[in-house]
Amino acid sequence: MTDTLLWILTIALILAGLAGTVLPALPGTLLVLAGVVLGAWIDDFSRVGWGTVAAVTLLAVLAWGLDYVAALLGAQRAGASRQAIVGAALGTVAGIFMGLVGVLFMPLVGAAIGEYLARQDSQRAVKVGVATWLGIMAGLVAKVVIAFMMIGIFVAALLI
Repeated sequence: MTDTLLWILTIALILAGLAGTVLPALPGTLLVLAGVVLGAWIDDFSRVGWGTVAAVTLLAVLAWGLDYVAALLGAQRAGASRQAIVGAALGTVAGIFMGLVGVLFMPLVGAAIGEYLARQDSQRAVKVGVATWLGIMAGLVAKVVIAFMMIGIFVAALLI
């Protein structure tokens, strides 16, 4: 395979990774990391060295952790029940099949339904649903920012 095709694949992986930061069906930062590693490998790690790859890998792990922790912290801060957290997870899975709107709002619906089933309090259910959704959105924003940081580090290493 020629270097040109490999660079095209590198860019495709990074772009798919960016899409994956907002679409849960794609492993966003993992794809960005794969693109960075491929780009480093193309040049035999001469411009993008192991230190850069290690820094980008650390950011990818951080983004992965934040993705899970942010929603949980939002739910816990509102005093969510276990059913609300399970509901948010099920809502996230259901949202995958409903497009971007489903991905963004089904966790809120799932958390609210789970909390309502647990405590039979509709006001509390809405509060927990919104808090869980805010946590998920904070995690999503953090993941996007980290993905752009990963790309920035990679591009800087290529150009310097």
